[in-house]
Amino acid sequence: MRPDAAPLALKERFERGLDAPICLTWELTYACNLACVHCLSSSGRRDPAELTPAEARRIVDELVDMKVFYVNIGGGEPMLRPDFFDLVGYAVERRVGVKFSTNGTRLTPARARQLAALDYLDVQVSVDGANAATNDAVRGEGSYAAARTAMDNLSAAGLGPFKVSVVVTRQNVQELDALKALADSYGAQLRLTRLRPSGRAVDTWDALHPTPEQQRLLYHWLRERPGVLTGDSFFHLSALGEPLDGLNLCGAGRVVCLIDPVGDVYACPFVIDAQFLAGNVRGSGGFAAVWRDSALFRSLREPQSAGACASCGSFDACRGGCMAAKFFTGLPLDGPDPECVRGHGEAALAARATAPRAVRGHSKVGRDGTPVAVPAPVRRRSTVPA
Repeated sequence: MRPDAAPLALKERFERGLDAPICLTWELTYACNLACVHCLSSSGRRDPAELTPAEARRIVDELVDMKVFYVNIGGGEPMLRPDFFDLVGYAVERRVGVKFSTNGTRLTPARARQLAALDYLDVQVSVDGANAATNDAVRGEGSYAAARTAMDNLSAAGLGPFKVSVVVTRQNVQELDALKALADSYGAQLRLTRLRPSGRAVDTWDALHPTPEQQRLLYHWLRERPGVLTGDSFFHLSALGEPLDGLNLCGAGRVVCLIDPVGDVYACPFVIDAQFLAGNVRGSGGFAAVWRDSALFRSLREPQSAGACASCGSFDACRGGCMAAKFFTGLPLDGPDPECVRGHGEAALAARATAPRAVRGHSKVGRDGTPVAVPAPVRRRSTVPA
């Protein structure tokens, strides 16, 4: 920038990309003992080409050098990776904060105490309903009880205000108050995430995503509860009025990216597809080179055309919506979000030619081709208070 040039606004700086991501997701493994019908990575079986413990530690070292201050760890179920505690401990020791998501099935009292002993660590337990009936229909039988047991164990271990993480669906929107009450009962924070049609959700999105009326309800519910976390998931709703808290932009390749279990780097956790593959951490220069030099990321950091949304007065509020939601529903990237609150997405979906289909990924499938859970212990809660 020229010495006499005006400094860029913060949002514009983010749109042009930063020297390091501020929202880095690292999926440690594709191994998972559940088979959630909306899993963004189609997880189930461990990939034999998974990063080794030594390679994983080198990534942590790179993050230190890049001054990345925290990483979101997920999977799969990250606690199924044998070196999970060693790697998390190493990251924390090197002052890279860890936020990790778990289905809770492996979170015993002893492991909860082990996590509570670590500094700079945040845990979020996933549930997708305020009761077993709603949750287990999406995440599998016994998963709600297992998640509640994990929450009990974290609470007993004194692990600060952990997070209760919920993917908002058509089936659980009416349970938002109950989910907030559940989080409050543990002194936890509720975190809501938008359902994207990626991974196994390519095939279930039509049945699970909230209706237009529910989208409006969700917007007003969030506006009235600024303490509920969203990770900037719902910026497409900002076209309804006052913007929701957050950057209200697509950060893919600009401030957001994903490292998958085999070291592939994607623009966003929700676009695991060859079109959005920027490189691999095993290549020359490691992760830093991919982040700084990838042709894909450079293109995403260029000013983007409003495309079909140029004539819409709400474009500055929603910025055209979510790239992943468009791609996996077969809409052009410069077109409207499929859940556009002005109704433009519905028209675009009706006019589309074809939509990408889900790939098998790392799911274990039954004889009928549907994903099934990989056998592993699921510790159930003996009693669940009403």
